[in-house]
Amino acid sequence: MSTTPFRVAVDGGVLVGERTGNRDGVPLILVHGFGGSRRDWDAVAQALPKTIPTLTYDQRGFGESDGEEGHAFSHAEDLAALLDVLDIARVDLCGMSLGGATVLGCALAAPERVRQLVLVSPMLGGWPWSAEWVALWKEIGRAARNGDMAQARTKWFDHPLFATVREGPHADLLQQQIAAFAGQQWVRDDQLPEPPMATRLSSIESPTLLLTGGLDWPDFRIMADRIVDALPHVRRIDDPTAGHMLTIERPVEIGAAISAFVA
Repeated sequence: MSTTPFRVAVDGGVLVGERTGNRDGVPLILVHGFGGSRRDWDAVAQALPKTIPTLTYDQRGFGESDGEEGHAFSHAEDLAALLDVLDIARVDLCGMSLGGATVLGCALAAPERVRQLVLVSPMLGGWPWSAEWVALWKEIGRAARNGDMAQARTKWFDHPLFATVREGPHADLLQQQIAAFAGQQWVRDDQLPEPPMATRLSSIESPTLLLTGGLDWPDFRIMADRIVDALPHVRRIDDPTAGHMLTIERPVEIGAAISAFVA
C-alpha cells in the first residue's frame, strides 16, 4: 500500500502527516490527542482493512507540526484548511481525546464535508473542567513554566487519567509518547477560546460512533454522556475495563469497530 508524506502550510503554521491508500474513496482522517502525534494511531491503523484510505497528521504544536508563537489558531480550522489544500471534499473523521474536539469542531463548522464521525474518549471544547482536574493541570503547568519539563512530564505520566495504562502491559509505550512531547502547550497555548461545544452538538447530523472506557476520568465520562444525549445518530461502545487511552489499551478492538462502522 502506498504512503505519501505531506507538509502543508496553514495560517501561521505547518501541518505534517501522511496519506495511505488510494485517492478514490472517502478517506478516514485520524486525529490524535493532547501530547501525542500521528504515530499514536499506528497500532489502530494496522487493524484497519487496507481498502480504507487513511490520513494521519500531527496537530499544530505536536509531533513534527509547528506554529508561529503568539499566532492565535483553532485546531478545527487547521483541519479544514488541510482538507482544502489536499483537495479533499468529503471525509470520515476520527478523533481521540483532544482530537475528538477537533473533529467535532470541523463537523460543526462544515457539516457538508463530514460523512461519518468516530469519537474515541472525546473531549468537548469549552468544557467546564472539574476542580480536581484543574488543580492537577495547574501543577503540571507550574513545573513546565519553571523550566522543569522533566518534572512536568513525570506529573503527566502519573496523572490519574493514565492509571489503567500504568497498571497494564503498555506503560512503557505511554512513557515513550510523553517523553517525545515537547510540552510547550503547558507553558503557552495560542488556541482561540471557543464557546461551549456541548450546547451546539445537536446540529451534527453525521452518523457517529462513540468509543469510551468505563474507567476513564469522570469529566470525560460526563462529556461522553452529553454527546449521547445531544447527537441524533450516535452509537456508543463502552468498554467497562478500559480507561482513557483506548488507542494504547484496545487498538485491535477499536480498529475493528471503526472498520465495521466506516464500511
